Amino acid sequence: MSRSDNDSWDLASSVGATATVVAAQRAVASRGPDPLIDDPYAEPLVRAVGGDVVVTMLDGEDAPDSIAALNRKQLAEAMAVRTRFFDGLFIHAAAGVRQAVILASGLDTRAYRLPWPAGTVVYEIDQPAVIEFKTATLADLGADPAATRRAIAVDLRDDWPKALVDNGLDPGKPTAWIAEGLLIYLPPQAQDQLFDNITRLSAPGSYVATEYIPDASAFSGDQSRGVMEGFRRFGFDGELPELVYHGQRSSVVEYLTACGWDVTAQTLDEAYAANGFELPGDEMFAAFADARIVSGVLTGTSSPA
Repeated sequence: MSRSDNDSWDLASSVGATATVVAAQRAVASRGPDPLIDDPYAEPLVRAVGGDVVVTMLDGEDAPDSIAALNRKQLAEAMAVRTRFFDGLFIHAAAGVRQAVILASGLDTRAYRLPWPAGTVVYEIDQPAVIEFKTATLADLGADPAATRRAIAVDLRDDWPKALVDNGLDPGKPTAWIAEGLLIYLPPQAQDQLFDNITRLSAPGSYVATEYIPDASAFSGDQSRGVMEGFRRFGFDGELPELVYHGQRSSVVEYLTACGWDVTAQTLDEAYAANGFELPGDEMFAAFADARIVSGVLTGTSSPA
């Protein structure tokens, strides 16, 4: 089913299912004697969701590395690159920032697993069903947040800035923001509005991290075939072209720069090399050749469009 203005989801359907796939990737990357990341909560959360992703991605047989379609080694390395980047933003910012916001938090467990300094407040924003499930499941597991966690059950299409401030966010103090795996699920205009809101709520010294794909054709028609073939092998039967929003988007680098952020961007090749990995050359990864991971620091007075 295609996206609509008022659609909703849980962790087994629509956009929510992609959050479960991402958490399953984190679980794979956390396995083995020398894991690439450390997320002890990813696997139990995914198993609590249940469904085909558990059977195939966590418990199924893997394909040999020589097969072009996505295999677990590729899953683990891709998620390690992504997770280390966003973890690193929060860890670096924590030297002087005590407010952190995870937008569309899904099954993200950074509030529980990162070494937050005393006095840090981590805000998580997502759909009510997602927030309720994760909060209850982690409580049942006996997990305690490593910071003050404030989970805000609000849709990003609603007035989430007000909800943040009402729950204690101080726009007069620096904040660290991450928007991981989010932008493609927003209409182009909503992407700009997201960064306008982030900028308005940020004091100088704030941090932001996200990723974007300049060419959305990776999620449409023939371009998405290799991507979908890879993920169907691991139990995800959604149609990416129906889950994302298409159309011309602003350059995230240019837009954030115009809003007063000092922006740095890496290609996937550069990000993989920085982690000691080699970017696979198959069709799955070729579809994202133009992807960038982006971080920024707010250095002065903001002026969102």
